[in-house]
Amino acid sequence: MLKEKVTSNFSHIFESDLIDEIVQVGILKKVKENDLLLDIGQKFDKIPLVLSGAIKISREDENGDEISLYFLEQGDTCNITFGSGLNSEKSKVRGIAERDSEILFIPLEKLEEWMITYKSWRIFVIKSYNTRLSEMLEAIDTLAFMKMDQRLYKHLTDKVKIMQSTILNTTHEQIALDLNTSRVVVSRLLKKLENEQKIKLFRNKIEVL
Repeated sequence: MLKEKVTSNFSHIFESDLIDEIVQVGILKKVKENDLLLDIGQKFDKIPLVLSGAIKISREDENGDEISLYFLEQGDTCNITFGSGLNSEKSKVRGIAERDSEILFIPLEKLEEWMITYKSWRIFVIKSYNTRLSEMLEAIDTLAFMKMDQRLYKHLTDKVKIMQSTILNTTHEQIALDLNTSRVVVSRLLKKLENEQKIKLFRNKIEVL
């Protein structure tokens, strides 16, 4: 069963020998929506491979204000955990399941071993680094150059892609936390988007049109 899931996700990337090794050493974990996978300050010695679902990666400042950085989806891994683990550092990010997910955890020592043994793994890791860097730059651009109403609408449309549904079960408070702003501002701008017929508001639910 596990081999079928790994093969389905990675057969177009990894050779069969690597898939066999992944299945042999990997530990499958099923998590529910809002489950905490990794917290700031925690030491992490595993490589996560997302088999299904979505994981939100976020940062928090010394005041407890949090902001979303990017999402890990099916077939992704989190390169930030690589550096922290290899250097025995504590995590600087938090990972929370955005929806029910399946994660395969690989022992961190396999990272370097497979970088030498398998060309496909080297390419996967390098591409993952490039993808996460692009997403980080996009997050910076969003903060620096977009107005809050634009950031809010982008956040909603991004969530639609992540959740694979135009109906988002969320609260104004949760959106405010994700965007590092106030609930009052979010409520006002959501009403503006509804007036522009871009969304429909319900209790603890938003439909993105």
